[in-house]
Amino acid sequence: MGSNNTYEKELAFQADRRKATVEFIKAVSDLWYDKSIELVLFRNQLIDRNVSQILSLHEYAAQFVQKPISIFDSVEIAQAIKALNVPPAKLDIGKLTYEYHLEDNKHNNAKAFVASKLKDARKNGSIKPKDVVLYGFGRIGRLVARELMTRTGKGSQLRLRAIVTRGVIDAQILEKRASLLRNDSVHGDFSGTVSIDAKKSALIINGTTVKIITANTPEDIDYTKFGINNALVIDNTGAFRAKETLSKHLKSKGVEKVLLTAPGIEVPNIVYGVNHREHNPDEVNIFSAASCTTNAITPVLKAIEDSFGVKSGHLETIHAYTNDQNLVDNFHKKYRRGRAAALNMVITETGAGSAVAKALPSLEGKLTSNAIRVPVPNGSLAILNLELETKTSLNRINTILKKYALEGDLVEQIKYVTSVHLKQVENQLISI
Repeated sequence: MGSNNTYEKELAFQADRRKATVEFIKAVSDLWYDKSIELVLFRNQLIDRNVSQILSLHEYAAQFVQKPISIFDSVEIAQAIKALNVPPAKLDIGKLTYEYHLEDNKHNNAKAFVASKLKDARKNGSIKPKDVVLYGFGRIGRLVARELMTRTGKGSQLRLRAIVTRGVIDAQILEKRASLLRNDSVHGDFSGTVSIDAKKSALIINGTTVKIITANTPEDIDYTKFGINNALVIDNTGAFRAKETLSKHLKSKGVEKVLLTAPGIEVPNIVYGVNHREHNPDEVNIFSAASCTTNAITPVLKAIEDSFGVKSGHLETIHAYTNDQNLVDNFHKKYRRGRAAALNMVITETGAGSAVAKALPSLEGKLTSNAIRVPVPNGSLAILNLELETKTSLNRINTILKKYALEGDLVEQIKYVTSVHLKQVENQLISI
């Protein structure tokens, strides 16, 4: 009888927990679509998640901070945010919940706690919507489009207004581009709707019209004819990398800023969280988002450099094959890249080691690097072998990385994952 009572209590608790999760999902959606406030849970996206996914993320959060992170607490904090006049923002509810319990004695209730934590954000006021143009619609462009459209909300932040391609635009071409956006062989189905409007030369993404513009050079386009003004152009073609060529975008009517989705030449290379505060966006109009590998390693290197100091090091990246390699053996200007990409491991150079210094100048000349392209369609593994200034331990390094993943400018860039295998060597001293 006792075991049956226990089981019934467990069922009742699970039902309450799932009902609370449904309430939490509604609060997340209301904040996003009504107020343009995006909630995340220790950098994990919460929008468009189902009940099981939300509960799983809470279990991850509890492991992360080694304290219970309850869905009931999350609901309470989310409702408190809804009750306050908070401008569009991105808020980590996991961190807020964690800090709420750390400060139990300081506040009478969740609303008082949230009001205290977000008092500076509430003073900042509203932000203006920004028109966005994708210059190029290859693999990177389509992934950016997915992110922009998934996070459009009520349209008070970034608005995808147009996509620039080359060549003829007709119903058949539009349908091909729509098809590529709907389904990606690696990233799967787009979690939205995509149709075409041939008369308007547009894609209709989640019910929103996105104009398709054809042009051979950036300066030929007058975006204002399409109602686009002061736009951010995201150049993902790879054709323009230097300040001189990227400046062509600024000659187009309706363009205010340019962002390059690759390492840039003579323009600020930004790794967000590392050096995004070093260049004033009111004074600089062209930025680079650096490379994928640079974004992967620089945040971790900054955490290590700031905490221990780096004497020297070597980076090796095991990288998916890329579009510039051959599908079958054939001539290529880069000797090894001529081999069939899906059949060979190809050792090659990478500029990531030197590119780090553009975002983190203290590491200038301290890193060497190489890359191996391997037969997988996506992803990259970076291995850092570092000689540090300060003697330390594995446990200390893990503690530092966990701290940077929890607080500060790098919480969006560093994700700390627990591993039972690390416990076996946690106290092992690292020889420096």
